[in-house]
Amino acid sequence: MFVCVCNRVTDTQIRQACAKGAHSLACLQDELKVATCCGRCADCANRVIQAELFERQCGDCVAAPA
Repeated sequence: MFVCVCNRVTDTQIRQACAKGAHSLACLQDELKVATCCGRCADCANRVIQAELFERQCGDCVAAPA
Protein backbone atom coordinates (compact mmCIF):
# COMPACT_ATOMS: atom_id res chain seq x y z
CA MET A 1 0.00 0.00 0.00
CA PHE A 2 1.16 3.52 -0.64
CA VAL A 3 2.00 5.39 2.53
CA CYS A 4 3.41 8.54 0.93
CA VAL A 5 1.53 9.39 -2.25
CA CYS A 6 3.62 12.50 -2.95
CA ASN A 7 6.84 10.49 -3.16
CA ARG A 8 5.30 7.13 -4.13
CA VAL A 9 6.63 5.28 -1.06
CA THR A 10 5.03 2.01 -0.01
CA ASP A 11 4.86 0.20 3.31
CA THR A 12 7.14 -2.46 1.80
CA GLN A 13 9.80 0.14 1.07
CA ILE A 14 9.54 1.39 4.66
CA ARG A 15 9.95 -2.16 5.98
CA GLN A 16 12.98 -2.65 3.73
CA ALA A 17 14.47 0.59 5.07
CA CYS A 18 13.99 -0.77 8.61
CA ALA A 19 15.87 -3.91 7.62
CA LYS A 20 18.73 -1.65 6.53
CA GLY A 21 18.73 0.20 9.85
CA ALA A 22 16.12 2.96 9.64
CA HIS A 23 14.60 3.46 13.08
CA SER A 24 12.74 6.78 12.94
CA LEU A 25 10.74 9.10 10.73
CA ALA A 26 13.86 11.23 10.31
CA CYS A 27 15.68 8.21 8.87
CA LEU A 28 12.81 7.61 6.46
CA GLN A 29 12.80 11.25 5.44
CA ASP A 30 16.51 11.09 4.62
CA GLU A 31 16.34 7.79 2.77
CA LEU A 32 12.89 7.71 1.15
CA LYS A 33 11.71 11.35 1.39
CA VAL A 34 8.60 10.24 3.32
CA ALA A 35 6.62 13.15 4.80
CA THR A 36 8.76 15.79 3.10
CA CYS A 37 6.03 17.31 0.92
CA CYS A 38 2.56 17.69 2.39
CA GLY A 39 3.31 15.70 5.55
CA ARG A 40 -0.06 13.95 5.70
CA CYS A 41 1.65 10.55 5.69
CA ALA A 42 3.84 11.15 8.75
CA ASP A 43 1.52 9.39 11.21
CA CYS A 44 1.03 6.39 8.94
CA ALA A 45 4.77 6.15 8.23
CA ASN A 46 5.46 6.24 11.96
CA ARG A 47 2.96 3.45 12.56
CA VAL A 48 4.54 1.29 9.85
CA ILE A 49 8.08 1.77 11.14
CA GLN A 50 7.04 1.18 14.77
CA ALA A 51 5.15 -1.98 13.82
CA GLU A 52 8.15 -3.25 11.85
CA LEU A 53 10.58 -2.49 14.68
CA PHE A 54 8.25 -4.22 17.15
CA GLU A 55 7.97 -7.24 14.86
CA ARG A 56 11.75 -7.45 14.52
CA GLN A 57 12.20 -7.18 18.28
CA CYS A 58 9.53 -9.78 19.06
CA GLY A 59 10.83 -12.07 16.33
CA ASP A 60 13.86 -12.61 18.56
CA CYS A 61 11.69 -13.65 21.51
CA VAL A 62 11.23 -17.29 22.37
CA ALA A 63 7.69 -18.33 23.21
CA ALA A 64 7.26 -19.53 26.76
CA PRO A 65 6.02 -23.10 27.15
CA ALA A 66 2.31 -23.38 27.85
